[in-house]
Amino acid sequence: MILVYINSGYGISKASFEAVTYASKLGEVVALSNGSLSSDELAILGSYGASKVLVDRAVSGDDQQQVVRMIAKVAQTEGANTVVFVHDLYGKSVAPMLSVRMNAGLVSGAISLPDESGAIEVNVFSGKAVGKVKVHSSSRIISLLPNSLPPEEKAPACSVEEISIEVGDPRIKVLSTKKPEGEIPLPEAELVVSAGRGLKGPENWGMIEELASKLGAATACSRPVADIGWRPHHEHVGQTGVAIRPNLYIAVGISGAIQHLAGVNGSKVIVVVNTDPEAPFFKAADYGIVGDAFEVIPRLNDAIQKFKAS
Repeated sequence: MILVYINSGYGISKASFEAVTYASKLGEVVALSNGSLSSDELAILGSYGASKVLVDRAVSGDDQQQVVRMIAKVAQTEGANTVVFVHDLYGKSVAPMLSVRMNAGLVSGAISLPDESGAIEVNVFSGKAVGKVKVHSSSRIISLLPNSLPPEEKAPACSVEEISIEVGDPRIKVLSTKKPEGEIPLPEAELVVSAGRGLKGPENWGMIEELASKLGAATACSRPVADIGWRPHHEHVGQTGVAIRPNLYIAVGISGAIQHLAGVNGSKVIVVVNTDPEAPFFKAADYGIVGDAFEVIPRLNDAIQKFKAS
């Protein structure tokens, strides 16, 4: 039995569907959630391979120790020997604590299914290499990197069962939450348009937002841009920001420092626009344009507009 934990904080994400699809390739899947998601929202997990969904609405998720106790008890009750998480900020926090509580080996940031020997591939050295992790304990915890495999709809919606687990009183209370703005959350985005100090000022971001809008992409930025207040911090991608793995990443006016590359080098295709032909980013790029962003991006926007019109 495979148990998949779905964080209720921001609704059910594409990464959640990926996690259920991944788990369904390992065995029978039971999904577990908490909080205020409706039964209709949760039932759709059945379309991606869950045989049923369990939800404890009394557990808000603010206190992660409560969530750990809830998952551990349900895993024991359901006889689950594998627990799968999305490798997001919440999963990175809860999965290691659950690993200790269950005395289970942890595969953090998986990017593949287990091979014949049971080894699972993970990114190492900030995505510069791939390692293999094999768990020898009787139970295992796997957190799946988003965009590692496409979600697959394979069945109708499933039943949702209300449960109540004794997890103790919460010791943490969240007073307020500021959620990221924008139509497409960065970790969920398959297309991302990003820009750096090469744009010279926040007033020039209109052409970046126009490009993102035409492509149906999310917008992002380098750390210096967020630090000086040109763009909100939730758009900062890199080693100290959000790590993303989109199908397409367009970097405009970003030199490509190693800290930035660490957060984006899992992208399937990287396109770089920069005036400096020696910019480090060109070494990591699949396609590169040596040119002025103020000339290249408007022409690209026009080309996309004409292509759509045709």
